[in-house]
Amino acid sequence: MVYVPAAVLLLVVTRWAIPRLSASTGIEPIFFWFLGGGLGVFLPLIIVAALVLRAEGHKWTSTTWTGRLRFSRLRSSDLIWALGALVVASTMGGLAMYALQAVTGTSAHTPVFMSFAPLSPGRYWLLAVWLPYWVLNIMGEEILWRGVMLPRQELAFGRHAWIVHAVGWGLFHVAFGWQLLITLTPLLFVQSYVVQKTHNSWVGVLIHGGINGPSFIAIAFGML
Repeated sequence: MVYVPAAVLLLVVTRWAIPRLSASTGIEPIFFWFLGGGLGVFLPLIIVAALVLRAEGHKWTSTTWTGRLRFSRLRSSDLIWALGALVVASTMGGLAMYALQAVTGTSAHTPVFMSFAPLSPGRYWLLAVWLPYWVLNIMGEEILWRGVMLPRQELAFGRHAWIVHAVGWGLFHVAFGWQLLITLTPLLFVQSYVVQKTHNSWVGVLIHGGINGPSFIAIAFGML
């Protein structure tokens, strides 16, 4: 079960490596999250995906990319599903966040390694570190989870594969803490369902990237 070692890797990077690197250098943790998360977690996901494909007898070709991994041309219906999923997942995630805030009495649910003050002059360079991290984050997860694992799960679980897939994807994010995981739950299930429905991994990229990227930009510039 690839979710377990991936979750352990994420735990090691976020709970052990990042705090030590930040403490020893005096550089804020978010920098090491971008660096360690991108190179230490999400790049390895792509490597694992390549190894699984090789074990299945596939070569890294355009046919594998569009066929086996299902990164095929987007249709208008795919775009509609992606847009709808963005709206539903964002709305439900926001409601979950407000409900959690009402229950716990605080809005501070972001893990320490992800927390940072809005960017100010002298810190805009973090955007240059974030961008490659963001690409590795989105593509690393979408290639392995939606491209490699979801089709395999569909063979085993049929039309209910998206439920199993969402649970596994949630397990991977355990290092984020239960509070953030609650707010992520709508995205986990909505995206898993829609990608299985459309059979197009690019839909996952649009949903995942469409929530992740703008959210970071909004936080970085003090809009959230």
